[in-house]
Amino acid sequence: MIRYPIRRNVNLSTRILIVDDDAGIRSLVASFLEKHGFHVDAAGHPAEMRERLAQADYALIVLDVMMPGEDGLSALRELQRIGGPPVIMLSAVGTDIDRIVGLEIGAEDYLAKPCNPRELLARIRTVLRRTAHAAAVGLPAQQSVPPPSGTPAAQEAQQPEVLYFAGWRMDLETRLLHDPQDRPVDLSDGEFRLLRALVQHPRRVLTRDQLVQYALGTESDSYDRAIDVQISRLRRKLASGETRADLIRTVRNEGYMFVPAVTRTREA
Repeated sequence: MIRYPIRRNVNLSTRILIVDDDAGIRSLVASFLEKHGFHVDAAGHPAEMRERLAQADYALIVLDVMMPGEDGLSALRELQRIGGPPVIMLSAVGTDIDRIVGLEIGAEDYLAKPCNPRELLARIRTVLRRTAHAAAVGLPAQQSVPPPSGTPAAQEAQQPEVLYFAGWRMDLETRLLHDPQDRPVDLSDGEFRLLRALVQHPRRVLTRDQLVQYALGTESDSYDRAIDVQISRLRRKLASGETRADLIRTVRNEGYMFVPAVTRTREA
């Protein structure tokens, strides 16, 4: 199996990969994005995407859903499994159900084709800002500028690195989650940030707007349904083995509450 290089400390904010079987769309999107300062590579199918990923790092992938042979959703599942770059899906099938399926699998955003290139550009910039913010939060304190006191980011910086709840262990510094059997649980970047927001505010109702701000930042344009989709994905991943307790409670017309008690410690 090909191991894709993932070098988180490299600044690749302008390198993008377009994956689409339509050569005209690849050329049009690549040309438009390059005019706006991005370095763009293209692939005509998922196999070529893997070749590109084995050769270089990308800040983001724009991935078509409907391709002959292996489709984009299958490719997205693999990217999520190996911790690939964030993905914006493009599809000629633009129903709400298809959009939700893409988001549930792990896409950061989803656009129906044909789309306005300027809207795609705006979505790309939003996702890159979001992931850059998450990377900055994940850095050790001595490598980042201290946030203003009293802000959610400042409060987060003061939190111990390891949180425990219902037998689970969540390491904020290494960004790893282990279940009660000490098995690692794979989370997408968005899922980790959302769970971190919930665990750091236990037994307190958080509205969807608050979750967007805590988990994604004030510049995010995420919407209520996206939060609901990620909560659903988190619930499935937190239902480990025979432990089926619902750790995240829905509070009707208000938001969500993280139910278990949380203990904090700083491990040497």
